[in-house]
Amino acid sequence: MRKIVSFMHVSLDGFVAGPAGEMDWISVNDEIFDFAAQRTNESDTALYGRVTYELMESYWPTAADKPNASKHDIEHSTWYNQVDKIVLSNTLKGLQKDKTTVLSDDFHGKISALKQLPGKEIIIFGSPRATQSLMQHQLVDEFWLFINPVLIGEGIPLFKGIRERVNLKLVASTAFASSGVVCMHYEKK
Repeated sequence: MRKIVSFMHVSLDGFVAGPAGEMDWISVNDEIFDFAAQRTNESDTALYGRVTYELMESYWPTAADKPNASKHDIEHSTWYNQVDKIVLSNTLKGLQKDKTTVLSDDFHGKISALKQLPGKEIIIFGSPRATQSLMQHQLVDEFWLFINPVLIGEGIPLFKGIRERVNLKLVASTAFASSGVVCMHYEKK
């Protein structure tokens, strides 16, 4: 069975974005990008909510083609263009795009069925509302949380609407000394 892996930056106080969706507090650098690239290579499907998909779609398809594209831009753009993309959205109904499928109804059942098909991991980048919805149906198998050394006080929480306890097992932790970020890898027990 395929796993669904949530890949998320989070503040030390548990927020994935500020009150207006701001993410200017997230620390990324080449060390974190290289680590993330190892994870993306384990997946062949990216799952997004509408907001994150539109953000990704506005940059990654052509990021490798830009003058002075970074190593990360080239690698992630190549990956993004090769993987299947699943978008959970009620407002993008009817979107027709190569390698992109929009799910607007019964997406829990459809995602559950997708997990049964052969393939690599399904990775969720950001997309806190999509992650929360999938968590309510016990569809998220692992969390890769990039804990940023910042307290933002309020915003969009990562864990919202949890109806029952979810026991997790720490698989690994990785500290990035250059930024102070710590990646905590948990899987459901």
